[in-house]
Amino acid sequence: MNFDAYARTAVDLVNAGLDDLAGLRALLSGDLDYMRDQVVEKDLAAFRRAQRRLREVFEYGTAGRDADAVRELNSLLEAYPVQPRISGHDASDWHMHVTSRGSSVSAEFLAGAVWGLAVWLCEYGSARFGICADERCGNVYLDTSSNNCRRFCSERCATRSHVAAHRARKRAAAAPENSETLTPA
Repeated sequence: MNFDAYARTAVDLVNAGLDDLAGLRALLSGDLDYMRDQVVEKDLAAFRRAQRRLREVFEYGTAGRDADAVRELNSLLEAYPVQPRISGHDASDWHMHVTSRGSSVSAEFLAGAVWGLAVWLCEYGSARFGICADERCGNVYLDTSSNNCRRFCSERCATRSHVAAHRARKRAAAAPENSETLTPA
C-alpha cells in the first residue's frame, strides 16, 4: 500500500484552488476521474473545510508544534474514518485502498488524504511537512529530501526566491557606491 500517494493527496488538496466546482474537478482529474464526474456542491464545502484544517496541520508541523498537528489529525481521522478495502482490475492486481466506495466523494477522498498525512507524520515526523519559503507562494509540501533540507514547494519557487535575494544583495551593495558619487564635494 502506498501511503505516500495518500499523503500527497493531502498536499494537492491544500494547494488546490477551490473557488468553485471547476476547481474541485481539476483537483480530481487524472486517476480520480470517476470522482470528478460525481462531485456535487455539498462536496465542495466539505473539501474547503478540510483544506483549511489540513493547512493548519502543515502550519503546526512547520512550527514544530507536533502535539497540535497530532491533535488536529486525530480530529480529522474521526471526521473522515478509514474503511479499508481490497481493490483491483483483475485477479493479479489486488491492492489495498483505505477508503470505501459508496459514500460521498468528499468522504472517500478526505479519508485517504487524512490517513496518508497521519501515516506520514508517524513515519517521518512533522519536521517533514513544509510551507514554501517563497513569501509569494504559500503552497505546502512533503519533504522527501535525504537530509531534511527542503524549503520550497518546487524548483520554480526556489529559483525565483534565490534570484530575488541575489538581486536584492546586488542592489544593496551598489547603493552605497551610488550615494557616494552623488554627494557633492
